Amino acid sequence: MTFPSRFRGGLTRRRFVTGIGAGGLLAALPRTSQAFSSTAVPIRASSGIIPPTPSDRWDLKVGHTRISLDGKTMHAPTVGGTVPGPILRFKQGDTVSINVTNTLDEPTSIHWHGIRTPANMDGVPGLSFGGIAPGETFTYRFKLHQSGTYWYHSHSGMQEAMGLYGAMVIDPRRPDPNACDRDYVIFLAEWTDVMPHDIVSNLKMQDDYYVFRQRTAASFPKEAREAGSAGAALADRLAWSKMRMAATDIADVSGAIYTYTLNGHAPDMNWSGLFRPGEKVRLRFINGSTMTFFDIRIPGLEMLVVQADGNDIEPVPVDEFRIGVAETYDVIVQPKDDRAYAIFAQSEDRTGYARGTLAPREGMIAPLPPMDPRPVRTMVDMGMGNMKPGESMKDMDMSGDMSGMKMDGDMAGMDMPGMNMKGMDMSHMAMPKMEVDDPGPPPINVENQMRAMMPIDRTGSPGDGLENNGRRVLNYKQLRATRPGADLRPPTREIILHLTGNMDRYIWGFNGRKFSESGPIRLKLGERVRFTLINDTMMEHPIHLHGLWSELENGQGDYRPYKHTIISQPGSKLSYLVTADTPGMWAYHCHLMYHMDLGMFRTVIVA
Repeated sequence: MTFPSRFRGGLTRRRFVTGIGAGGLLAALPRTSQAFSSTAVPIRASSGIIPPTPSDRWDLKVGHTRISLDGKTMHAPTVGGTVPGPILRFKQGDTVSINVTNTLDEPTSIHWHGIRTPANMDGVPGLSFGGIAPGETFTYRFKLHQSGTYWYHSHSGMQEAMGLYGAMVIDPRRPDPNACDRDYVIFLAEWTDVMPHDIVSNLKMQDDYYVFRQRTAASFPKEAREAGSAGAALADRLAWSKMRMAATDIADVSGAIYTYTLNGHAPDMNWSGLFRPGEKVRLRFINGSTMTFFDIRIPGLEMLVVQADGNDIEPVPVDEFRIGVAETYDVIVQPKDDRAYAIFAQSEDRTGYARGTLAPREGMIAPLPPMDPRPVRTMVDMGMGNMKPGESMKDMDMSGDMSGMKMDGDMAGMDMPGMNMKGMDMSHMAMPKMEVDDPGPPPINVENQMRAMMPIDRTGSPGDGLENNGRRVLNYKQLRATRPGADLRPPTREIILHLTGNMDRYIWGFNGRKFSESGPIRLKLGERVRFTLINDTMMEHPIHLHGLWSELENGQGDYRPYKHTIISQPGSKLSYLVTADTPGMWAYHCHLMYHMDLGMFRTVIVA
């Protein structure tokens, strides 16, 4: 990866900055953006306020802006001079034109994340178009077949990691079933003055370079109590040591260099959204970060989750939810008291947080809850099923009652003596055998450090650090679409993909191969395919398929939710269905930028 000369040099500073009480003002952040709609109305890019009316034409300018936030300054690539860029509002059914002018001295691009476009409008240089050269203007033109909350970002030269991103809101053609009195975008991200290529270099040199909360002798007694004995705790530590991994390696890049932001505001800047008591307020959460998962709650308010990745779902009342990189969730809150409420988004590794306030009046500040304890990876994350610390496979009890189990596919030849078949649904046994593309378990080699021996379904888990915390936390099994899917055919082919990596060398890939060693995934136009992900790493991976919808198989039958980004938890196995209904060459990758850039990327060709 080549970077302009102005980014080269300079010593990377390993300093601990969590954004808690740190000073700094957004010195160079203008009140108005240089990007305007066709009505030439200036947009306050960091206000979270959606433009008053949709437009079918937008003129966007990409250029460098000197941004200083929390004491960290960068000559950042931006849209309209702000981070994040302007909120774009559209109307479902319209054909939109977006003129993007590049004033950088390097190529750029805009990818419309989650938007169904023709392949040549998707915005991935080298796949769907040639990129936007310096001094040139490219016009994106496509019809909007969908509504909801989405976002846009660069797909060139790690510009996204430096601030080139923004939000999109598409009004539904019909009356919104979740109409609210107020509506805000909540764009979560990170800010650092360390250049992306420096971060990659540090991770290649030392995989835990930014992980400063390691297990110590002082934490051992607590681990022994939780494991049941000192021997079990010691065996657990030795198992991690044997794999040369750390159970505390939750995020590759942490608050050691990141300031976590909400609508471009550092925590001490306290972004605020106003309400009147009794009003319904819609909050459109977007995780536009490079590497960070956020756990979100608003103490004192129930959140009603009504949309996932731009698609309406049956409302789910929760106290907290985790949002993976590139995901979006819409929630509705109804504050009844005349007081301020904190929007608290702590990073998964608990090294910092983003925060904002909902308040009836300007200037009010809500108290923040304490940070939760940082998670510790377990045998589940290592792909050892529900094995406990100190156990081996021979210790595990696998004689459980199979009552109520539903099984699909061809059961011929299965010998299951003694299995309790009570309540088992065998209605799909007559289905024709599915064609399966399965490379088998990847080898342990320089590109693959581990293998999940017993991957399990974790769609019912809210994620590491959130289970049994006393709060109602969203999980994937709760996502149910408000109407049946558009294509109810069963899949005729299954493509099995192992998510693999080597933390020591910081290499990532699918099926034990990085992008340079992998050919394309080929789908026939109109084909119905099941993608099955087996996570052979101990990291979460947000997997994003461009151009096509992914229908998560989470037990909701024909009401499975449509998503553009699916989180694969460590040590897990999950599946989703895809209808290859749009021809072209599409990107398929992990949305953790440094995982994608270092190999976890494939192309999907639909023809």
